[in-house]
Amino acid sequence: MAGSARRITAPGAAVVQALRSRPGLVLPVLTLATVLAWAVAPDAFTARNPLTAAPTRAFTPPSSGAWFGTDYLGRDIYSRVVHGTAPSLRAPVIAVGLALLCGTVLGLAAGCLGDRVDAVLMRLVDVLLAIPGILVSLAVVTALGFGTAQVAVAVGVAGIAGFARVTRAQVLKVRQEPYVEAAFAAGVRRPVVILTHVLPNAYGPVLALAALELGTAILSVSTLSFLGLGAQPPAPEWGAMVAEGQNYLGSHWWLTALPGLALAAVTLSVNRLANALRSPSLM
Repeated sequence: MAGSARRITAPGAAVVQALRSRPGLVLPVLTLATVLAWAVAPDAFTARNPLTAAPTRAFTPPSSGAWFGTDYLGRDIYSRVVHGTAPSLRAPVIAVGLALLCGTVLGLAAGCLGDRVDAVLMRLVDVLLAIPGILVSLAVVTALGFGTAQVAVAVGVAGIAGFARVTRAQVLKVRQEPYVEAAFAAGVRRPVVILTHVLPNAYGPVLALAALELGTAILSVSTLSFLGLGAQPPAPEWGAMVAEGQNYLGSHWWLTALPGLALAAVTLSVNRLANALRSPSLM
């Protein structure tokens, strides 16, 4: 009985086994797990208020009493980095979700509605792709106004074209499959075929692109915040914190370097995991 019983592997054991086979993923996974914990429960990692100023402690270097040091107002930088995690990640996630949704709709329309619709939509996509994403984001956020929500929409608009291109290419490929042609031949309505046959089988590469675009979105949101277009002072946000410390970089490096290090670590970890998810050897 015991010999014939199937061995059931718990999800946690499966993750551990995957990490053992790919040790290079351990650090990115731990980094993202820590950052997600910061975003969900920041008060569990620091008891200090990120907005409380203490001028007598201004420019305190990193130490056991202040792990990341303090800024020019005496605010604890570690507390600001931890509490700034949620807004620093929320906007990129919203941006990628917006780009994914709109790009998928455009790609499906271009791939399924005929040559004329395809030509018009793809020319619009080509125009977007011809303009650097940061310029598109700047134009949109200037029109909408400053703030975290506006930055998320601006970065999302800049990413629509890439998702539309990939979705269209996958839809055109899947439409040639025999099961799709058989569904059309059987008289199944076009919307039903698109939603039940085309979209589910074309979405794999699109989701992989979403994972890759998340790292780019984090950098884009932080760039706009660095320029003063995102979260407004005194709210903690990584890009804004880097901007606040740039004038003191020569004498008080930790004001810029440590928030920038958190930003770089998260971006690299997201990109590393996204590339791993695209690799068949991980499966």
